[in-house]
Amino acid sequence: MINFEEELKKFHPSLEIGEAEEAIKKHDLSDMVDIIVGVVKESEKKE
Repeated sequence: MINFEEELKKFHPSLEIGEAEEAIKKHDLSDMVDIIVGVVKESEKKE
Protein backbone atom coordinates (compact mmCIF):
# COMPACT_ATOMS: atom_id res chain seq x y z
CA MET A 1 0.00 0.00 0.00
CA ILE A 2 1.20 3.54 -0.71
CA ASN A 3 2.18 5.64 2.29
CA PHE A 4 1.11 9.11 1.18
CA GLU A 5 2.88 10.86 4.06
CA GLU A 6 6.23 9.34 3.03
CA GLU A 7 5.64 10.14 -0.63
CA LEU A 8 4.85 13.77 0.20
CA LYS A 9 8.11 14.06 2.17
CA LYS A 10 10.03 12.88 -0.94
CA PHE A 11 8.31 15.33 -3.27
CA HIS A 12 10.40 18.11 -4.82
CA PRO A 13 8.96 20.41 -7.50
CA SER A 14 10.45 20.22 -10.95
CA LEU A 15 13.14 22.80 -11.74
CA GLU A 16 11.30 23.61 -14.96
CA ILE A 17 8.27 24.75 -12.99
CA GLY A 18 10.42 26.98 -10.78
CA GLU A 19 12.14 28.51 -13.81
CA ALA A 20 8.82 29.14 -15.53
CA GLU A 21 7.42 30.72 -12.39
CA GLU A 22 10.37 33.17 -12.19
CA ALA A 23 10.09 34.04 -15.88
CA ILE A 24 6.38 34.77 -15.54
CA LYS A 25 6.91 36.96 -12.47
CA LYS A 26 9.72 38.93 -14.15
CA HIS A 27 7.91 39.39 -17.47
CA ASP A 28 6.06 42.69 -17.81
CA LEU A 29 2.59 41.63 -18.89
CA SER A 30 0.04 44.09 -20.21
CA ASP A 31 -3.44 43.70 -18.84
CA MET A 32 -6.64 44.53 -20.69
CA VAL A 33 -6.74 48.10 -19.34
CA ASP A 34 -3.26 48.80 -20.76
CA ILE A 35 -4.31 47.45 -24.15
CA ILE A 36 -7.55 49.48 -24.23
CA VAL A 37 -5.73 52.67 -23.21
CA GLY A 38 -3.22 52.10 -26.03
CA VAL A 39 -5.97 51.57 -28.59
CA VAL A 40 -7.81 54.72 -27.47
CA LYS A 41 -4.63 56.81 -27.64
CA GLU A 42 -3.88 55.56 -31.15
CA SER A 43 -7.43 56.28 -32.33
CA GLU A 44 -7.18 59.80 -30.86
CA LYS A 45 -3.95 60.41 -32.81
CA LYS A 46 -5.67 59.44 -36.07
CA GLU A 47 -8.51 61.92 -35.50
